[in-house]
Amino acid sequence: MTKNSSRRLFLRKTAMATTGIALASTSSLLNGLTKDDSPFNGYNPYTEQKTDLRTSLIGKEVIVTGTLYDATGNKPVSNAKIEVWHLSPNSQKYNHRGKMYTDKNGHYKFISDWPNQEQGKQPRIYFKVSQNDTVYFTELIFNNLGAHISCKHWEKQHVLGEEKLFPTMKTSLNTSKINFNLSINTNQYI
Repeated sequence: MTKNSSRRLFLRKTAMATTGIALASTSSLLNGLTKDDSPFNGYNPYTEQKTDLRTSLIGKEVIVTGTLYDATGNKPVSNAKIEVWHLSPNSQKYNHRGKMYTDKNGHYKFISDWPNQEQGKQPRIYFKVSQNDTVYFTELIFNNLGAHISCKHWEKQHVLGEEKLFPTMKTSLNTSKINFNLSINTNQYI
């Protein structure tokens, strides 16, 4: 009789544990598994590799190019991963995402629809730059008048010097072209 009750107790506890796991919210489990320590909303570590983020060929678009430099701000860094994301046009969802790698000269380039803006903020594109164990998050802020950087970006990237640090923007018709250089070093994690 003792063997049957311990077996029943085991089966009951197993059933309760299984039921508890099944009832746990799938989204909370997924968030726990995919949570990244990005300082910006909308980051997804499973972004596919692509450089054309446009969902429409009609409307305003932005082309962003740049060079990734090392900690000195002088030597280009090749084969570093650059992930980008922003709010989709007319939406509060981050459906515009892409991932690319710098070429042998440290260059990167992507094209996207003009981002929507969060309430009270200018449109912006978020960046995650990584190479080996070094990670750097930043943002590119822009509007119809020009492209800008944040104070944090200036603090972490000033090794580039004024000529390479500040983004430049040229607009013609519905296309804005922005040059946005970056540097990466082990002390830059935001």
